[in-house]
Amino acid sequence: MATATESNVLEAQPRTPGNKNVARRVRRDGKIPAVLYGAGKDSLSVTVDPRQVLRILNSETGHNTIFDLALEKDKTKAMIVDWQYEPIKGKLLHIDLKRIAMDKKLTVQVPIELKGEAMGVKQEGGILEQMLREVEIECLPADIPSFIEVNVAHLGFGVVLRVADLPHNPKLKFLTDENQPVAHVTSIKEEVVATPEGVAAEAAAPAEPEVIKKGKQEVEGAEAEKAEKSEKKEKK
Repeated sequence: MATATESNVLEAQPRTPGNKNVARRVRRDGKIPAVLYGAGKDSLSVTVDPRQVLRILNSETGHNTIFDLALEKDKTKAMIVDWQYEPIKGKLLHIDLKRIAMDKKLTVQVPIELKGEAMGVKQEGGILEQMLREVEIECLPADIPSFIEVNVAHLGFGVVLRVADLPHNPKLKFLTDENQPVAHVTSIKEEVVATPEGVAAEAAAPAEPEVIKKGKQEVEGAEAEKAEKSEKKEKK
C-alpha cells in the first residue's frame, strides 16, 4: 500500500498580500497565489507553479501527498489542504498549504477502494452499492495510506460492510464511526423500468373501484327512493 509521502518538491516565492487585482496579475504571470500556515508559525503569502500543484494533486497519493516546499533558501514539509478551480475553464486559482511536522499525527480523509466481485452480484444478480467513499483517520504523516482496500467477495444480500470491517493497522486510528455502512448488495427495483404493459395496467387499475363505487351509489339511491314512496303511501 503506497503512502502519501513522496519525493516531490513544490517551489514557492514570497508575495505581498493584496486584492483580487493583485491575484489576477499573479495568474497572468503563469503562477497562482497560495497561503502557507501551520506548525505554530505565522502564515505566509506565496506564489506557486500550478503545473507542479496539479502534478501533486493528480499523483497516486493526491492531496494527502507530503512534499518539500522550497521557499527561497528554506525547505519545509508541507501538504495541500485546500484548492480552488475556476468554475468554467477549470483552471487552478488558489491553494492553501500546511506545514507538516513529521513527528506529529494528522487527521486526513483516505479513499476506500472495493476489491473483488461480491457474491450477491455474481450469484444472486444484485448490484453493489458503495455508500461511503472516504474514511477519516489519524496517523503520522509518513503512515498516511493512499487508499484503504477491502475485499467484498463475501458480500451477499443482507450483508452490510461497515467501517469496523475495513482492514485495520495499528499505525492508523479510525475516527469515522465504526458502525457507518460502507457498502452492501441491493436488488434491482422492477418499478424503475416502466413498460407499456405496466403503464396500461396502472391506468386501468382505478377503473374497477370507481365502477363498484358508482354501482353502490345507484343501489343506495334506488333503495332511498323506494323507502320514500313507501313512507308517502303510509301517510295517505
